[in-house]
Amino acid sequence: MKLKNWMNPRTAASTLLVAGLMAASGPAIAGNVENMERERAILIDTILNVELTPGEREARMEISQRRLVDLERLVLRDDSLIGRNTPVIRRAFGNYDLTFLVHAAAETGMSIMDTWLEQMGLTSQALMVADRKRR
Repeated sequence: MKLKNWMNPRTAASTLLVAGLMAASGPAIAGNVENMERERAILIDTILNVELTPGEREARMEISQRRLVDLERLVLRDDSLIGRNTPVIRRAFGNYDLTFLVHAAAETGMSIMDTWLEQMGLTSQALMVADRKRR
């Protein structure tokens, strides 16, 4: 690398600009609701993944369920959410059974999978008799 190309005013200015933008951006911070939503999406992906064997699915669901229980408790006890009226929070608390999936399943005495399917308007029996087709 030639030293005089590095000392070019354009290169130096663009380097300083990039460094300044990186310093000003700060870390990305996700709140409790966002973390819970991410973990719930992982759990639902595990439920719907056709490539998993029943044993693998059960093991992954158990791990995800433990994480989700903790995250649901954090959200339910998070005092910083009181008075916040963002679309994410309205949607989260507007549909309790889908948002707090593990707690809803425990309250109804059903499995997490059956609770989610019921909330989506499906039953496990309907899925068992469904044909798998391409669109």
